[in-house]
Amino acid sequence: MSERHYSSVSSDPRIPAAERCVLRPLLESRARDHPERVYAVFGDGVNWTYAETLSQTRRAASRFNALGVAQGDHVLLALPNGRDMLSSWFGVNDLGAAAVPINLAYKGTILERVIDNSDASLLVTTSIFASRLKGIALARLSQVLLVDDGPCDAVAGLSFRRLSDFAVPEQTPPPVELERPILPFDLQCILYTSGTTGPSKGVMCSYLHLHTAGRAVYFMTEEDRYLVNLPMYHVSGVLPCMLMMGLGGSVAIVDRFRTEDFWDTVAATGSSFVILLGVMIRYILSAPPSPLERAGILRKIIAQPLDADALRLRERFGFDVYTSFNMTEISLPIVSGPNPDVVGTCGKVREGCECRLVDEWDCEVPPGEVGELIIRCDQPWAMNHGYYKNSEATARAWRNGWFHTGDAFRRDAQGFYFFVDRMKDTIRRRGENISSFEVEAEVMAHEAVREAAAVAVPSEISEDEVLVCVSLQPGRTLAPAELIAHLTERLPYFMVPRYVRIMDDLPKTPTQKLEKHVLRSAGVTADTWDREQAGVRVARDMAGSPSRSSNA
Repeated sequence: MSERHYSSVSSDPRIPAAERCVLRPLLESRARDHPERVYAVFGDGVNWTYAETLSQTRRAASRFNALGVAQGDHVLLALPNGRDMLSSWFGVNDLGAAAVPINLAYKGTILERVIDNSDASLLVTTSIFASRLKGIALARLSQVLLVDDGPCDAVAGLSFRRLSDFAVPEQTPPPVELERPILPFDLQCILYTSGTTGPSKGVMCSYLHLHTAGRAVYFMTEEDRYLVNLPMYHVSGVLPCMLMMGLGGSVAIVDRFRTEDFWDTVAATGSSFVILLGVMIRYILSAPPSPLERAGILRKIIAQPLDADALRLRERFGFDVYTSFNMTEISLPIVSGPNPDVVGTCGKVREGCECRLVDEWDCEVPPGEVGELIIRCDQPWAMNHGYYKNSEATARAWRNGWFHTGDAFRRDAQGFYFFVDRMKDTIRRRGENISSFEVEAEVMAHEAVREAAAVAVPSEISEDEVLVCVSLQPGRTLAPAELIAHLTERLPYFMVPRYVRIMDDLPKTPTQKLEKHVLRSAGVTADTWDREQAGVRVARDMAGSPSRSSNA
């Protein structure tokens, strides 16, 4: 079967035409059919129609072509959310090349490792970020395109160009001729994982992978505007752009989430939808009331996780709340209906996906028990097709024909799935398995707590003890004994932490995920409070729930 056949109409009904999922023909069709419809609204008030988006994409593609980028190449993008990021990403894809967006916090050996792994010869970035290239190994990297005119020192082995070096054509440049049509199965981008359990891995995402993930957000329509306030090197920043173009809708792209101007941003951009993660929900709930919060502009959100705070969002703000489970490698296999009232659920398995909960030998665990979530789809290329230049990790994740998420879940009798923990984050204390996620949820329920991480530390008796590390809300104080009293009323006795460590900030990866391995490695530090040494005992009472006593 020819490549051209797949690029237009496939005999397999599971495979959409390229015009529906491949950026180049999809954007061409949108610009042709709806040239004046707004596609992208930026935080500085600039709007791009579909016609202008195509023009900006073709201009970027023309520059990259002049720099030698060809179909099949990889191009590194180290850019903040905004016009340069969007046009660069789309311009790379317009040439049939793969975009490799990376975190702006990368530096040193992490940056060196990603540059080497990417196989890219061109980096598009800012003059500030380019200064980090000094003194590190550059692998195949030979060219840097700077999007600004800031000062930048020379780096041996690198050729620097600036956007201002290129003339801006008055009209939209013609498309660059390709060796072959871009297929739905081709690599659209490589997205790096957060590296919470080891070095970051480059997830290979095809056009069909991102298209499938986007279509799983079933409640979005062409009338919606998706607020992109998560970084565009993250799947939650990349996916919205393809989702809304596929629907013929629009995105609002801002540099980052800010509690203090969240509602002003929603109003200024006309955003009807946003994803709110963890601490973002708490920040919004704790912010002073805004006259815009009940204006009805923001009509629906995805809240992750669906905890008590998330349920309070609908009550206060009046929009519809959904929840889901996703990761870079998959395509939103679990999603809820509107306004679920089952606290802690991620939803149910969507059509087209099959999920199992298994033990370490991939044998299914009995209903109600915790197991690792593994996934497969009935559509080819619906998920990642491996980790770039990491065949060992690919084989490990895809063993037995299922993708292994590394996440522990349980499922109830109604088919609702509940995230329990990362498999490597579970704690075993005195014969009981403990979910760090559930401990953290109850710690976070204390009004003084901003962030929390529960980890295992060695016990002098056997197995593990529980250490909880917390950072506090601005201006708040919290005595460890007070936190233990709070938890004693909420947790089974065996889950109540022995150790409490209060920190200014918890360690995070460049993508702002908690680095629990750093906390585990540090263990019980000099500033860690030990409730047993303090004489605070937590024991089983007659009903099996904890009771607290103090000898202090």
